Amino acid sequence: MDSKIKIEDAIKKVGGRFKLTVLVQKRIQELNKGAPRLVSSTSKNLIDVVLDEILQDKIHLVREEDMREIATTL
Repeated sequence: MDSKIKIEDAIKKVGGRFKLTVLVQKRIQELNKGAPRLVSSTSKNLIDVVLDEILQDKIHLVREEDMREIATTL
């Protein structure tokens, strides 16, 4: 799949360029710290890996308010 198409599809899926940027940045940090990839990919480019994870609904951006709500129910 063309990278430009992947990016546009990911922008639509997460709800905007800024949200996509935040999600990609946070996920790349996790991967750099040793988190496992959630999709099979031969790409060494972590941005491609993260875009594939987004497009395959393996990751999504969770709002801070939602995280607080989840934490209070645990």
